[in-house]
Amino acid sequence: MLSVYTLEKKEEWDTIVRSFVDYDIYYLSGYVKAFQLHGDGEPLLFYYKDASIRGINVVMKRDIAKFEAFAGKLKEENYFDFSTPYGYGGWLVEGENLEPLFKQYETWCRKNKIVSEFVRFHPVIKNYVTFEKEYDIVALGNTVTMDLSLPEKIWANMVSRGRNTVRKAWKNGVRIYNGRYPEIYEKFRVLYNKTMDKDNAKEYYYFSKEFYTSILEDLPQNAQVFYAQIPDNTIIAGAIMLTANKKINYHLSGNLSEYSSLAAMNLLLYEAAQWGCANGYKTLYLGGGVGAKEDNLFQFKRAFYKGELNLFYIGKKVFLEDIYSELVRIRGNVETEDYFPAYRKI
Repeated sequence: MLSVYTLEKKEEWDTIVRSFVDYDIYYLSGYVKAFQLHGDGEPLLFYYKDASIRGINVVMKRDIAKFEAFAGKLKEENYFDFSTPYGYGGWLVEGENLEPLFKQYETWCRKNKIVSEFVRFHPVIKNYVTFEKEYDIVALGNTVTMDLSLPEKIWANMVSRGRNTVRKAWKNGVRIYNGRYPEIYEKFRVLYNKTMDKDNAKEYYYFSKEFYTSILEDLPQNAQVFYAQIPDNTIIAGAIMLTANKKINYHLSGNLSEYSSLAAMNLLLYEAAQWGCANGYKTLYLGGGVGAKEDNLFQFKRAFYKGELNLFYIGKKVFLEDIYSELVRIRGNVETEDYFPAYRKI
């Protein structure tokens, strides 16, 4: 039987999610609420259960007519699509025989005019493996996950240049602290926005005060700010770390470019890993490069772990082929090979 939950039933939502062995922060109601406030769509939790299998999937339901390219061309509340919430997700399944689950899921999607679904599978959970018949799955690139099983392993698994930067930060008097209270989230917001300004980031990557308040209040046991401070008490770098089910995820980060030579972020990630190890967490997921490329950002993260990498996979699915093709036609002049769904290409 397939059930669908909205945030109006967030307690039931989280109870279901936490009953799954491999769940992570991205499936919890408090996480998706922040991105609903950010304008990413309506969060939905799908829960399927029968005698042999059960599964969950968290999606953001988006009204296609509200995408700026379709302004004045489509009626609202007519056609929708799904996307994984910012970060990672995809179905988590326990048991065998996916056929009845996906039969009901696809029937629901077609009945409710869901045109397509875009999935960013979780690189640590590796849940893409189960769904090669249900989605068009594509490998995009490598990501880095630190092993937190032992404190000495954290240091040993870093490459030499990574250890050198940590030593440099210590020598420069950088110290790392962590906590969750309104003032530190506000300080982080200002720091993060300065970083986005420096990087000429798109408008999407600027988050409102309400977004940060949601993280603070709706994820009280699962989110905090780690920050780097120098002897004059200036905070020069920071990161929001998300924690759940023995996993830590490096979420948003920022730093003051004029202090970049102090290597504060290097020390921050090392100290966050040590904190995680001391508190029973098993992994710290750092992610990959921009667009899943092995660029400078990827190399920065790679310095923290020289072991095996995790591949990042996406999944594509079209539920209403005719409508999908019509939306592509309405858009006109869009390449359909490298972007999904093609009708949303910017």
